[in-house]
Amino acid sequence: MPSPSLAVSRFRLAVLAVLAAAALLAACSPAFNWREVPVAGAGLVAMLPCKADRATRALPLGAESVQVDMTGCEAGGATFAIAHASANGPEQAEAWLRAWRTATRAQLGEAQVTESSASLPRATAVPAPLRLEVVAPPQGTSVMPLQVLWFAQSQKDGSVALYQATVLGRPSSAEAAPTFFEGLRLP
Repeated sequence: MPSPSLAVSRFRLAVLAVLAAAALLAACSPAFNWREVPVAGAGLVAMLPCKADRATRALPLGAESVQVDMTGCEAGGATFAIAHASANGPEQAEAWLRAWRTATRAQLGEAQVTESSASLPRATAVPAPLRLEVVAPPQGTSVMPLQVLWFAQSQKDGSVALYQATVLGRPSSAEAAPTFFEGLRLP
């Protein structure tokens, strides 16, 4: 029969082995499980870091209420989402983009915001892709870090697919937001 001290040592080794296995399993289940997701049947493919949820809602864009398809999920402390609306043509898409941008900025209050032109292969020149980022949310407000990319693509039937890609919050990985935005592919 083994001595009590040998039995305790074996028990400790077994516990350490179980803890090491648990740590390895935890390391194999990342917060970001990237996958390609088709968006709204309009041809856009997005890279999302988690299983996508989908919804449709009415969004007031200027004087109009527009049906918007939403695809998104939460991972690593942030929400990753793509909204899609179908405009009748470039003029309507441009007006909706202006209204969308204005409504987004109105929700940000005193937050320090930067806007810049953007590019995305196969996106239309009108409306042009536009990026918005909340650089520094004001202390004591409910405004969260935010990155938005608006872009559009002309469709064969003359309509224009308008998109808003968003990262809301601060992802736990610095590479998550760039992976999301660089993973947007138009046909």
